Amino acid sequence: MLKSSLFTTPLGEMIAISDEKALFLLQFTDHKGLESDIERIKKKTGSEIISGGTAAIDSIQQELELYFAGKTKAFKTALRLLCTPFQTSVWKELQRIPHGETRSYGELAKAIGNPTGYRAVAQANGANNFVIIVPCHRVINADGKLGGYSSGLQRKEWLLAHEKK
Repeated sequence: MLKSSLFTTPLGEMIAISDEKALFLLQFTDHKGLESDIERIKKKTGSEIISGGTAAIDSIQQELELYFAGKTKAFKTALRLLCTPFQTSVWKELQRIPHGETRSYGELAKAIGNPTGYRAVAQANGANNFVIIVPCHRVINADGKLGGYSSGLQRKEWLLAHEKK
């Protein structure tokens, strides 16, 4: 059985889904693909999702409070990745982008050993189930423009500015 919890952040309401040990999803509740993300988790785990708290949800809420207060740059809550090996490689590389820095999709593709795969990297980036903690907001276009962000460009701008402080 997985549990979900809603909580408010400076950027809007978020939902976390987890078991006792690890987080399966962290998204803004207005995320365009949220319903399909939740259905995919149910299907891959064979679990129902009920409202409630877990140790993993408590952990990520505390870490996000510290992050938004500018008191931490790192997240230690365990993640359960339900994705392809390629997506895993992209998401792990996203976590290597230092706080306050950005990378282009092309730089990210080179970093995972697939220098011509920037479009596939962009797709994997967009499929990220762990907004903020797997920092897909740190990926920008090669020309320095923000590019896309499934949680909204205003949030991406805010997150990048927050991390540069």
